[in-house]
Amino acid sequence: MTQAIATLLYSKEHEWVLKLDGNRVRIGISDYAQKQLGDIVFVENPQVDDEVTADESMGTIESVKAVSEIFAPVSGTVVRINEELEDAPQTINEHPFSKGWLVEVEMSVPEELESLLNEDEYKAFINEEGEE
Repeated sequence: MTQAIATLLYSKEHEWVLKLDGNRVRIGISDYAQKQLGDIVFVENPQVDDEVTADESMGTIESVKAVSEIFAPVSGTVVRINEELEDAPQTINEHPFSKGWLVEVEMSVPEELESLLNEDEYKAFINEEGEE
């Protein structure tokens, strides 16, 4: 896995979470997920002030291969979206862990972070998933 950041947490739906200040987190999709999707051509993010619920869809990513759901790894209120993706969705392919982030969420249930995977657990998960 390239470009991984040790402080990130991951969901089993291949989203990453970076803890920011207070109960705010930044969410994106993993390098593994963007490689599986291929060239990303469109992103439908939730809007600012939308409520998202852990493990439920909060948008879609469209690639040349397929349209995939984006699942919220935590519950809360969207406080910021990455507007650059509207004009340059391929940024996710180029920089999945930096410029290619999707949204920032003010968490309503910070304890949900405890159910996410650390980098080593995520690597083991995608290795197992690849063997199925």
